[in-house]
Amino acid sequence: MISVAQALQTVLNTSQDFGVEEIPFLKSLGRILKEEIFADRDFPPFHRVSMDGIVIDFAAFKNGQRAFKIEGIQAAGSEQIALQNAENCIEVMTGAVLPNNANAVIRYEDVTIENGVATINIDAINEGQNIHSKGKDGKSGDLLIQKNTIISAAEIGVLATVGKSFVKVARQPKVMIVSTGDELVGVDQNPLAHQIRRSNVFTLVSLLERLHIFSESTHITDDKPILKSKIATYLKEYDVLLFSGAVSKGKYDFLPEVFEELGIDKLFHKVAQRPGKPFWFGRETSVIKNDFSLNTHENNTIIFGFPGNPISTFVNCLAYFYPWYYKAVGIEVKEETAILAEDINFKPNLTYFLQVQLASEKGQLMAYPIKGNGSGDLASLVKTDAFIQLPSDKIEFKRGEVFPILGYRSF
Repeated sequence: MISVAQALQTVLNTSQDFGVEEIPFLKSLGRILKEEIFADRDFPPFHRVSMDGIVIDFAAFKNGQRAFKIEGIQAAGSEQIALQNAENCIEVMTGAVLPNNANAVIRYEDVTIENGVATINIDAINEGQNIHSKGKDGKSGDLLIQKNTIISAAEIGVLATVGKSFVKVARQPKVMIVSTGDELVGVDQNPLAHQIRRSNVFTLVSLLERLHIFSESTHITDDKPILKSKIATYLKEYDVLLFSGAVSKGKYDFLPEVFEELGIDKLFHKVAQRPGKPFWFGRETSVIKNDFSLNTHENNTIIFGFPGNPISTFVNCLAYFYPWYYKAVGIEVKEETAILAEDINFKPNLTYFLQVQLASEKGQLMAYPIKGNGSGDLASLVKTDAFIQLPSDKIEFKRGEVFPILGYRSF
């Protein structure tokens, strides 16, 4: 049995780059950018009117003029016109190009327009007011978005602005999620007294969707030959296999035996933690021959064998698969911490992933322990927001101490 730190480092050491793909920018939300995005022109690309109103030559106002004859309209999207008479004004719309020979925009709320004459009703204006100057936000060639950024709605807007209709992003791993167990039935079935509905597989599917990984899933009964046959096929087709169940010491927990018989390299089995201690992790490496040439390449399939109890599956996915994925796609995630809100005692020499509710109090993130009914208590997840990670080198944890958390809700 190895420590949580050793297990995590082993998992991270297997991380691999799955390459880059180019996709439509509107499909890139949540993906990891794999190119730098530069301004293709100044931002804004022209002196831009930022208020609906009129525009004048400030010198006329400075000389005491307050009434201005309207000589034209500059609409958004229309070609630039010019103020022909310095004692006149032009009506302008938000987003329009600033007309030539004009340098102060006064909003409609501050003027009165009658018979084609706009009268300014305020005593003070400034030269350049309500004008978004050309290049103020960025110059042509400026770096706008760095490589390895997680693309959000903000980045989508910038991509559109610079004309990036297709964008390079990290290719997602191809993942199969497998549940096992004869006691499990489908969600739409009525379980018998000795059965339960499948849930872990759908929890894992959802946890991966948070990372914008769209996985496939299946269920295999506790039949060793069937398990072996199907897993042998999956090893050829997928980058990652996530299992829920059949890795403990039960008579029908066949997965460790199947993995060994298939030649999968076991990197560890059992971690000094609660919940999720029976976690199995390994890697299958095989040489694949290209059918169209004499070239060959290695196919490295990573196997996460999570224990079947729901809380164990959940916490292990957050604690190990998430960091593995982040390293694979090249992003650094800042460790989150919270302040323990109550004293806790935990005697076993194990790292304890304790379920907590989070609350923001006076600018500090507080973690309130929630007592569940063990690692099989799936419903307890609904009442909590995160796991707080308590180290194995002590048994008393005091209120006010700060520890890492694994969050699974936005907070």
